[in-house]
Amino acid sequence: MADMTLSDLAKKMSDIDVAMLVTRTGNREIAARPMAHDTRSDYDGVSYYFTTEDTGTVADIAHDPHVGLTFQGRGGIVGQRPFMMVVAGVAEVIRDRAAFKTHWREDLTRWFARDIDTQGLVMLKITATRIHYWDGNEIEGEVVLV
Repeated sequence: MADMTLSDLAKKMSDIDVAMLVTRTGNREIAARPMAHDTRSDYDGVSYYFTTEDTGTVADIAHDPHVGLTFQGRGGIVGQRPFMMVVAGVAEVIRDRAAFKTHWREDLTRWFARDIDTQGLVMLKITATRIHYWDGNEIEGEVVLV
């Protein structure tokens, strides 16, 4: 198979509900937390996640905006490896509630009971600079977006 494009990666990501967001703390330690991934949109190298202002996530990004995202698809046939992807990127904290509407999904109410009116809600915009992927046993590649 030829190298995967962003469109190919978007299709592979469409069944992945959770990404792990990896940051560096102020002490230079690695921190990771699960984030609800939007499976509705075509991935173009930019993804959006919601959290609240008072989290370690936001503090970490203020200290160092370089982040990682990891994705793992569901396993296939017994013995077959799932699709996996690692994104290196730069995070930006968005505080504009009008911008939230574009990326808000009703299933996020599970974590943010007042929807986009949740006190302290912020949106993280992650712009990929490099994507490394593995698809099955032999397909591996990288997309550089810088």
